[in-house]
Amino acid sequence: MTHIAVLNQRAARRRPWPRLLLPLAPGVLLVLLAALGPLLAPHPLDKPVTAPYSEPGTDAALGGDQLGRDVLSRLLHGGTALIGSALTVAATVTLLATLLGCLAVLNPRLGRLIERTADTAILLPPLLGIMLLALAWPGGGRLTITVAAIALGTPYAVRIMASAAAPLATAGFVETAIANGESTAYLALREILPNLRATILALFGLRFVDAVYVISMAGFLQLGPQPPEADWALMVRENAPGIMLNPWAVVAPGLAIGLLAISVNLAANTLAPATARKAALR
Repeated sequence: MTHIAVLNQRAARRRPWPRLLLPLAPGVLLVLLAALGPLLAPHPLDKPVTAPYSEPGTDAALGGDQLGRDVLSRLLHGGTALIGSALTVAATVTLLATLLGCLAVLNPRLGRLIERTADTAILLPPLLGIMLLALAWPGGGRLTITVAAIALGTPYAVRIMASAAAPLATAGFVETAIANGESTAYLALREILPNLRATILALFGLRFVDAVYVISMAGFLQLGPQPPEADWALMVRENAPGIMLNPWAVVAPGLAIGLLAISVNLAANTLAPATARKAALR
């Protein structure tokens, strides 16, 4: 095990468990609530139970939406697909960025090609990229937005991982492995990757938050999920005309999106050392 990895493990051991678990609790609870939400919903997803935009009452704790459906039930159904899509995007982007970033620093010629390609892709505005892919793949729905979020998020993440891996590529233990004739795959997986665990964790948290906002923005623009699907961003758009009649139909899903992003980012920042957070924000 390398010296840097040993230092990271010692720093992790010194963290008191109460201070570590407290910031993790909101994110864990919110994800569990979204995952189990469909089982906890008091009413069917598409069944009207009140008058349109009715105020909160005994039949609907958060009132009704534009069709009189229970806002709470739709809120409990709306987070499962969003969190699943965001996790898919974050995991895929982090994996691709880690592999490409390690290859970029170990193979200078390939690294220049990867970094130039990433720099060019970064110039494409995210909203324009989503709209272009949605127009090219009109029937893709949520899958279209997931693919777009992966394609748009990977170039940024590659630059972050390449910057974090660059100092390690010239470290003594890597040069020793190169002198011993080790392959590029061995260098990336056994020498560099173990020392990037904290950076990878911080990057995963940032990419998850970015994916939540990208997917939510697409849902608000109706580029992904379509009615009558329950989706937090779609709920905000659908119920915006009646915000003065039942504010909870808009405020509740908006708060859910914000709390999800903040709590997961807080959890990732808690688990990752300060040095990794600084590298991920460059």
